[in-house]
Amino acid sequence: MTEHVNFHFEIDGENFTSAGEASVRIKKNLREMGFSPEIIRRVSVAMYEGEINMVIHANGGTADVDIYCDRIEIVLSDRGPGISNIELAMQEGYSTAPENVRSLGFGAGMGLPNMKRYTDDMKIESKVGEGTTISMTVWV
Repeated sequence: MTEHVNFHFEIDGENFTSAGEASVRIKKNLREMGFSPEIIRRVSVAMYEGEINMVIHANGGTADVDIYCDRIEIVLSDRGPGISNIELAMQEGYSTAPENVRSLGFGAGMGLPNMKRYTDDMKIESKVGEGTTISMTVWV
């Protein structure tokens, strides 16, 4: 593989149906590039959870995935309301999702914890009223 490959996705915040399209495309690309099923699963789960969070909380955003021989870096950015208490948001089961979202089966409070669980490194930068950027790395 060359130095690295980058994929950029716009996440539509208006549509739950399209949420997850970026993670499906990355899954396909990683499979074609010969990555192991375990790496593909970890990256796909982390991306999907991030996409859903951007739809639920931030009216969409962007996902950038850089694929190197030894690691996969994922950066999710939005211009949503931001996370006021990251420590609380990282607790399993904690959710600020509205009831209409929960009635669709989303918003169980596992998004951020799953993103951390399935990656080797995760950093959250968030400013209330400005948005959130989550950077994750999966080592190959």
